[in-house]
Amino acid sequence: MLFFIIIFLVIIQRITEVFIAKQNEKKMLAQGAYEVGASHYPYMVTLHVSFFICLIAEVLIFNRGISPLFPLFFLIFIIVQALRIWCLRSLGSFWNTKIIILPGAHVVTKGPYLYLKHPNYVVVCIEIALLPLIFQAYITAICFTLLNLAMLSVRIPLEENALMEVTNYNEEFKKKISAS
Repeated sequence: MLFFIIIFLVIIQRITEVFIAKQNEKKMLAQGAYEVGASHYPYMVTLHVSFFICLIAEVLIFNRGISPLFPLFFLIFIIVQALRIWCLRSLGSFWNTKIIILPGAHVVTKGPYLYLKHPNYVVVCIEIALLPLIFQAYITAICFTLLNLAMLSVRIPLEENALMEVTNYNEEFKKKISAS
């Protein structure tokens, strides 16, 4: 029962985020933004939908139970959700599930973006590993962690190159390096 409650809440959260992303996309496009990497986006959506299907299937088919480390894993999961919200709030209308670039924009350097270049991707990586581990779904944890890393190896360079071309991304990144 706990499994279905948690999965239901996470899926509702993701659906809500899709609606937020659509609203942000409309705002950004109206300001002259454009999408980069549209060809990989359907694969990313497929990966994330398949993640939930495989997680549910593994738990049900193999009768997986709650991990003995549930309290620790769940605490980490809650902290990661707080980081997710911090990322979304920090990016504001710039946050999206797609790579939407606004030429001439100043990149966000507040919130977790003050410390990491891609904190939202860190959140997703942790979630994809952690959520299955909470329910001992090790096959899903391993397979989708690897698939997500493969996806990010395509997505992050596309995003960074686009940001370097038309925003102050290079300047902000150099500031962070010199401050270190």
